[in-house]
Amino acid sequence: MSLSVVSLNDMAALVRSHRRVMESSVAIVSHVTPRDLERPTPCTGWTLRHLLAHMIGQNYGFAAAAHGHGHDRGVFADRPVSDLPASDYATSARRVIRAFGAPALIEGNMYLPEVRGGLTFPASTAIGFHLVDYVAHGWDVAKSLGIAAEFDQEALQLALTVAEAVPAEAQTLDDRTPFRPSVPTTSTQLLDRIVAALGRLPGWTPPT
Repeated sequence: MSLSVVSLNDMAALVRSHRRVMESSVAIVSHVTPRDLERPTPCTGWTLRHLLAHMIGQNYGFAAAAHGHGHDRGVFADRPVSDLPASDYATSARRVIRAFGAPALIEGNMYLPEVRGGLTFPASTAIGFHLVDYVAHGWDVAKSLGIAAEFDQEALQLALTVAEAVPAEAQTLDDRTPFRPSVPTTSTQLLDRIVAALGRLPGWTPPT
C-alpha cells in the first residue's frame, strides 16, 4: 500500500489498522497508575509522565489537523497528565480515532507543523505517520512498565513499511517527531524491527 496515493479500499484498511494500533495503545496505557508516572522510558530524558503528556497532546493535535486546524502549532502541545492517566489517554485516543474515520478525510490533506518544519501531506500519509508513532510509543510505555506490547500483526507490517521508507533527511533527534535515526538489529520480530528503525534499542530495560 502506498501511503501517498491510496484507493478508497486501501484508505479504509489504513484507518482500521490505525484504530487497532490506538486500541492496543489504550490497553497498554490502562496499566499506568499515578505511581508509575516518574518511571524512566526509552525516550531519553523523558519520564512516563512526559511521554504520556506528549502522546495525549499529539492525539489532539492530529485530530485538529484532520479537521483543518494543523497550522495552529499549539494544538499539538503536550497536555498535563492528571491522577487518571489512563483515562486522560483513552479520551485523547478516541478523539483521533473519530477524526481519522471521517469520510471527508479520504481525499483530504493534513498540515503537520512538526514534520520537517511544517508540510502538507495527503491524509493517508499523515495517518501512517501517526500509526507508526503510536506503535513506537505504545512500546515505550510497555517497556517503562515492564509489560508486553501487543499489536495486530497486519498493523505492524504496515508500520514497518512506513518506518523503513522514511528518508535519512527526515530522521531527527527532535523528540517531537517520530523518525529518529535508526539503530541496527538482528531481530526478525516485526515490533523489534519497527522500534529499531525509529531509533530505539529493542532490548531496552529501565536503568537500575
